[in-house]
Amino acid sequence: MTIYPLLLNPVVKDYIWGGTRLKTEFGYEGGDIASEAWVLSCHKDGRSVIQNGELKGQALSDAISLWGKSSVGERAAGFPYFPILIKLIDARDRLSVQVHPDNQYALRAEGEYGKTEMWYVVDCEPGAHLIYGMNQTIKKDEFRAHIKGGTLSEVCNHVPVKKGDVFFIEAGTLHAIGSGILIAEVQQNSNTTYRVSDYGRMGADGKPRELHIDKAVDVTITTPPTRPYGNVGEIRTIPGGTVRQLTDCEFFHTDLLTVSDLMAVGKDDSFCSLLCLDGECALTSEGFEPIQLKKGSSIFLPAGMGAELSGNTRFPAQLLYTNLK
Repeated sequence: MTIYPLLLNPVVKDYIWGGTRLKTEFGYEGGDIASEAWVLSCHKDGRSVIQNGELKGQALSDAISLWGKSSVGERAAGFPYFPILIKLIDARDRLSVQVHPDNQYALRAEGEYGKTEMWYVVDCEPGAHLIYGMNQTIKKDEFRAHIKGGTLSEVCNHVPVKKGDVFFIEAGTLHAIGSGILIAEVQQNSNTTYRVSDYGRMGADGKPRELHIDKAVDVTITTPPTRPYGNVGEIRTIPGGTVRQLTDCEFFHTDLLTVSDLMAVGKDDSFCSLLCLDGECALTSEGFEPIQLKKGSSIFLPAGMGAELSGNTRFPAQLLYTNLK
């Protein structure tokens, strides 16, 4: 069976806080609201679908099952299921204040892995901000009291954001994406979220959306974040353009590639994901037809498969490039 680079079609979600930019700017199909596009997903709640080649129309998870563990690499093969999920998120309105559990808690309470994630701010409106952890150290009972008393905002770390900012959201970090922010998110393959506050909004059923206070108190880190955030990540010049390291953790490694000429991609020991955030380029791999990438294109490159990206200096392509180191 031929193993080849896969062009993926995302799963689009229509949560109440979403906008329309994923449809109008990225070309994704959806209803009136397109809140999230799961551009690389093998999760049971939404699986990316292959757009090219002999497996066209099948799910990414089907291809991995057919090709075997060698197609994802040694580290990814060590997980019981595909380890990461990548999204684009268009927050027309603010998201709930929420937290995700770590692996140990999530496996015990939810039957799936926990959720550490990374945010890259693709774009934002002037004055946009988000919540990233606590602004002071508090005790668990104080945290609960602030939730019940409606004063949670007083102890949250409110951060103004700009295009290109990076945030590492370790499991247990309280967070909320603010309105007017477009984010690329790389995360563990989990859909477990504990809502702490949803501003009294009603869900699609006309009822307040469920909160998960007890579990959130259990898992939330009630000290300020210590990891640098914002304009972080060294930019290096490499053949074909530049690379900016966004995140390197035990669950994933993510760079931002700016491609203006020929750039080699691919790893022997891991699959690679390429998500085009802007511009255009082509991906070529020996023996296969070139794949033209534009804004919104998502590629799964199997482990051990080398490829080249070809861009141009007038309109350099920007790509989110993720693998397991």
